[in-house]
Amino acid sequence: MKLLFDENLSFRLVAALADIYPDSSHVREVGLLGADDLSIWNYAAEYGFLLASKDTDFYERSLVFGAPPKIVWLRIGNSTVNEAITLLRSQYIVIRHFAEDTTATFLPLTQPKIAAR
Repeated sequence: MKLLFDENLSFRLVAALADIYPDSSHVREVGLLGADDLSIWNYAAEYGFLLASKDTDFYERSLVFGAPPKIVWLRIGNSTVNEAITLLRSQYIVIRHFAEDTTATFLPLTQPKIAAR
């Protein structure tokens, strides 16, 4: 299971998550930094990536065109790299099941709410 991280996510996620998402990449590593959504979409589909993004455009595209690629939609707003790492690590099993589900096209992920004291 490999993720292609969109440019709205840090390139540092690749190294930080290599132990559980091997062969993942970032758009800047594959020459797609600044590319249009269709180019990124097509690359992810062609090379078997799950496309991870905070961008609603990919979510909307998945509703119209389906998969591939499958979209992992990180609904985390302006978050730190560590928050993204924590979310992707904590949701590994969910993401794995999503990747294996032949009918699923997108997976929205949000940070769990912490109860106030």
